[in-house]
Amino acid sequence: MTTLLGNPKMPPRAPKEVGHLRGDKTFQQAAHVELYNSTQRRNLHNATHTIRNKRAAVISEIDDWEALRHAGSAIKRDVMARMPELLEQFEAAVTARGGHVHWARDAKEAGEIVTELVKATGETNVVKIKSMATMEIALNDQLRAAGISARETDLAELIVQLGHDTPSHILVPAIHRNRAEIRDIFIKEMPHTDDSLSSEPAELAEASRTFLRQQFMVAKTAISGANFGIAETGTVAIVESEGNGRMCLTLPETLISVMGIEKLLPTFQDFEVFLQLLPRSSTGERMNPYTSLWSGVTPGDGPENYHIVLIDNGRTATLANEIGREALKCIRCSACLNVCPVYERAGGHAYGSTYPGPIGAILTPQLAGMDAEAHDPNQSLPFASSLCGACYEACPVRIDIPSALLELRHQKVEAHKPKVEGMLLGAVGLAFNNWKLWNTATSLVAAGRLLGGFNHKITHLPSFLAGWTDVRDTAVPPKKAFRQWFTTDEAQTLLAQERAKGIPGHTRPNPADAKTPDAFTIGHGEPGDTNFPSHQEG
Repeated sequence: MTTLLGNPKMPPRAPKEVGHLRGDKTFQQAAHVELYNSTQRRNLHNATHTIRNKRAAVISEIDDWEALRHAGSAIKRDVMARMPELLEQFEAAVTARGGHVHWARDAKEAGEIVTELVKATGETNVVKIKSMATMEIALNDQLRAAGISARETDLAELIVQLGHDTPSHILVPAIHRNRAEIRDIFIKEMPHTDDSLSSEPAELAEASRTFLRQQFMVAKTAISGANFGIAETGTVAIVESEGNGRMCLTLPETLISVMGIEKLLPTFQDFEVFLQLLPRSSTGERMNPYTSLWSGVTPGDGPENYHIVLIDNGRTATLANEIGREALKCIRCSACLNVCPVYERAGGHAYGSTYPGPIGAILTPQLAGMDAEAHDPNQSLPFASSLCGACYEACPVRIDIPSALLELRHQKVEAHKPKVEGMLLGAVGLAFNNWKLWNTATSLVAAGRLLGGFNHKITHLPSFLAGWTDVRDTAVPPKKAFRQWFTTDEAQTLLAQERAKGIPGHTRPNPADAKTPDAFTIGHGEPGDTNFPSHQEG
């Protein structure tokens, strides 16, 4: 096991090879494009709202849900506190049951280990179970470079693979695709399909089932990830919904599992807690359809050779940060994605990482590091949040994502203070503290109308201000600031009309009877007034 790296007061440093943990665009740049993908936004809205409603229903059935969340959080914190000890215990238990444990410091080393293990079998084709860890280390790419074909067997991952695409969600990787697109992908990429294939889900599922059955029957080597690894017994667990995982775990002669070192649980009894937390938080089910557990090699039953590769890839560096290490509690349920307003609109590809959404915004910059000297896309991820806190409320292991986001923002600014922004914010602070300066500044905003283009948008601000308009739709300012407009006859007429109407259900008091001047203005209701209209999103 590698030693702890990094300084808790500085941004985490990246391992040498990070795999798919860094995009080629900042979040703002990528989101500016993804926001216009109407199919993706519609799919995300429907899917995330459906899953979150199912989750709410099954959680309401459990009286001790909050106690389970606290228990899950405590168990994972115990793992982080005793990780070296638990890893050695896990290795000993796996070895005692005939398995082989390999240690990988980064994505490149993990890929090399798996590649050599596959080559030793003499096979050039392997089947895979959906795995975030193997996606993180870009394992398929590394195997392909060595002449080995890795076939994904999860339906959504298969769609992504055949479409030469990348996942956009932790739980449902192909959520950005609709049925018509999937049909076209199958006809183009999948053998024994033609134009007679319809876009009906049952037909698409049957086509994939027929195709994958052939893969299962001939594959002699399989690769899996791991949801949990139990230090006490050396048991590895996979939870899934389709049964493809069970096929990969039992039919091949050789099984290679890849597991992040944070996936440990101390005892088998701890597994009980997570079998209640994970399915309810991920798919909104009381229990997942398939739970597979294995602890080594059993003669005549299952794979004859079993290897597990334990990967660090920045995890011990993440442990060095007291606040940021909370991200290592993540059990990959995707509950935070399903409640995040930013993810719902921008989609997973905007994050440029295997891990999208709120958890990706804090996990990715820590695993792969934030390069303060370069224009690193990972620097933008902690700012991809409204800090609404919905992710923390939904997380089954109580990861305080908003606090971690603030910590990473602080690290970024401390390591690389933006000079121009600092000067601008200083000027804004000066204006905020002087009402005359503020009124003068707001009166000058109307000059921005000269920059307006089509659709009443400013498409390009000059000089360093272009960084704002390059990734945002910026509206042309009004002709007058609100304070200027409020002094006009038009505003006073509207104000008088609203005063005459009063508040529905209330008797309008006579200002002449009041001891103080009438302060009623548009936009202000009485304290406790339940009839006052609330804000609604347009």
